[in-house]
Amino acid sequence: MNDSVLKDKKHIHFIGIGGSGMYPLAQILHAQGYYLTGSDNNPTDTLDRIQEMGIPVMLGQRAENIKGADLIVHTAAIMADNEELIAAKASGVPVLERSDLLGILTGHFQNTICVSGTHGKTTTSSMLTQIMMDAKADPTVVIGGKLHTIGGSGRIGKSENMICEACEFMDHFLKLKPDISLILNIDEDHMEYFKTLENLIASFRTFAGNAQKFAVVNGDDPNTRCAVRGLEKPVVTFGLSDANDYYPQNITILDGVHSRFELMHKGSRLTEIDVFVPGQHNVLNAVAACACAVESGIKPELLNLGMSNFKGACRRFEVLDQINGITVVDDYGHHPAEIKVTLEAAKSMNFKRVIAVHQPFTYSRTARLLDDFAKVLSIADLTILSEIMGSREKNTIGIYTKDLAEKIPGCVWFPEFEEISDYVVSIARPGDIIITLGCGDVNKCAHLITEKLKRKNR
Repeated sequence: MNDSVLKDKKHIHFIGIGGSGMYPLAQILHAQGYYLTGSDNNPTDTLDRIQEMGIPVMLGQRAENIKGADLIVHTAAIMADNEELIAAKASGVPVLERSDLLGILTGHFQNTICVSGTHGKTTTSSMLTQIMMDAKADPTVVIGGKLHTIGGSGRIGKSENMICEACEFMDHFLKLKPDISLILNIDEDHMEYFKTLENLIASFRTFAGNAQKFAVVNGDDPNTRCAVRGLEKPVVTFGLSDANDYYPQNITILDGVHSRFELMHKGSRLTEIDVFVPGQHNVLNAVAACACAVESGIKPELLNLGMSNFKGACRRFEVLDQINGITVVDDYGHHPAEIKVTLEAAKSMNFKRVIAVHQPFTYSRTARLLDDFAKVLSIADLTILSEIMGSREKNTIGIYTKDLAEKIPGCVWFPEFEEISDYVVSIARPGDIIITLGCGDVNKCAHLITEKLKRKNR
């Protein structure tokens, strides 16, 4: 997308401005002096923060909302038959999808780090944000989840550093202009679009090659190694093994959520790092974040200031509450590889039982990875399933929750979150950990469980 689309624009209108991906873009453009307006269908905390910035927001999406705008931005979630979007496309005013605008804005910084990978993007972006903020590197940030430290999914910095989560969905990350392309891992996902693993790897190869400076990649991951083999850009590797440029040494698990390791670079010890989120996968995420920080000029002795302050991003093994000895955690994991590491981390902690509540997301993913989902969800002591959240899909495959439930020993499923929360509260005992898993709205179920546990124990 040509950067000139922003030239001479004064009034930019956002359709769906309350989305977590729209909020940081509004922050950036507002700080750059553009007049913004927006619309959304439902009031949210994010919408409140946007209005506190002085941006007028219309509730309800109507054709008249676009009046006066000389550039219109919409999210991919806005349907083609949306009245406001139809009016925008008929207006003669330039119309951009959110990912196109993000691509333009990533080119405005001299050190844009784009964080990609099938798993771990939000956590690693958040770790890197915390490191850079505490090292006074003052980054601008656009991430796919919420980080408590910045009060949302984005922040405006005054430096040339930008941290941007880069999603491979429909090749959106190929619209970005990275200086550093970070690849955490490559696993089969969004296959309704990519069709084959070879196509997916080819897209990541293009993403790595788009880096203006170099790529930072997981040298332990076979698919990632394949993606950057013979790449004409410099490649920096990280991983758990000492064959990589950056790797951890002497990993110590101090308690359930606290790990410590020595960060190594080509055989030399850089510093000691503390990680306060559980699981070996988060040690690897920390090494990736530290590698990008060091390669961006952050002194090694400043790394652990940020890492020791990082307590997790929202919906990434987020502890919501502990009630009468029962711990309730919410997690965004929606792919078998993510669910596996999350449940294994929970099993390694001192809980009597791990109870998983999973909301399958999209019919195509559920059908394609049915056996993989069944295998990893069986790690939990008990699994409860909700209906499949179709999102952008219709169930043309004929896949249902019962098909997955039948493959998991002892699994039960319910159509509604109210029923799930009632069941979970009825069986939960002190010493249990309850983990809701999914990228849809299963977090609502987590909050229902928390509320009902509190009422039960009054």
